[in-house]
Amino acid sequence: MNASLIKHYFPEINKSQEKKFIHLQSLYEFWNNQINIISRKDIEKLYIRHVLHSLAIAKFIQFKPKTRILDIGTGGGFPGIPLALIFPESNFHLVDSMAKKIKVVKAISNELGLVNVSTEPTRVEKVTGEFDFVISRAVAPARKIWQWAHQKIKISTSAKKINGIIALKGGDLKLEMKTLDKPHQEISIKDYFEEPFFETKKIIYIPL
Repeated sequence: MNASLIKHYFPEINKSQEKKFIHLQSLYEFWNNQINIISRKDIEKLYIRHVLHSLAIAKFIQFKPKTRILDIGTGGGFPGIPLALIFPESNFHLVDSMAKKIKVVKAISNELGLVNVSTEPTRVEKVTGEFDFVISRAVAPARKIWQWAHQKIKISTSAKKINGIIALKGGDLKLEMKTLDKPHQEISIKDYFEEPFFETKKIIYIPL
């Protein structure tokens, strides 16, 4: 699968955005050879397993201009980088405790000219500032994410949805959601994308 998959699901992207999405493959292949941030098997399926998966959030919510989003445990820049491409007028702060991963994220962001992305090699607990939304992908159980991040979220609402946490998850989440013990919403990603990979993938939205 290649970048045409992104255009298929997001026909509204412009030529500049499309070129940047196409460029992701070569950028991640290059950096993955320097610092292993994505498994060899996954790099061949970058657009489904990483890029499109990240963009499920863009199907769930339309971030308004100047919205501040914190991506915790971003790893190789997911979901933050694909979302920053889709929402160039929103601001994304990508953090990870592993400095080598942030080095890659910073390099890829610079290469793509993403002026709406900032990076920080740190743990989420040490991040300063306030954000409208916190996003994550397979970082930790939902309860942990809530404990780490909810105090960094502004109470005001900057979108049609109340500010909160938006997490990408997979598998059976019954026990995890019971442990969370917070009002939340579960959205099946298969409602957005038809590829079999998304059959068990979900978005968990925890409003503040």
